Amino acid sequence: MQSKSSASTLLVILLIFLTFPIWLGISGGVLGLMAGLMAAIFGIFAGIFGAAFGVIGSMFHWHWPFGGFFQWNFLTIILIVGIIVFISRSKKG
Repeated sequence: MQSKSSASTLLVILLIFLTFPIWLGISGGVLGLMAGLMAAIFGIFAGIFGAAFGVIGSMFHWHWPFGGFFQWNFLTIILIVGIIVFISRSKKG
């Protein structure tokens, strides 16, 4: 009776020892997923906060001291590039 108990104990210890990297990887993945979701939530709030202040700033014509190239602001250049990219992609399909 004693040998069966020690054999099962040895088997459980061996199983835990062999599967430890798997459990460590799973726990690391879960923690990484939770940290990523929290960062996404903070990013969404920061984006909404930035967009709100951007709208308020555009209503009162607040801007950075640097006027940009050709007296355009950086957002105008990005919008023009984005429109060109969307038009060129829609013609391919």
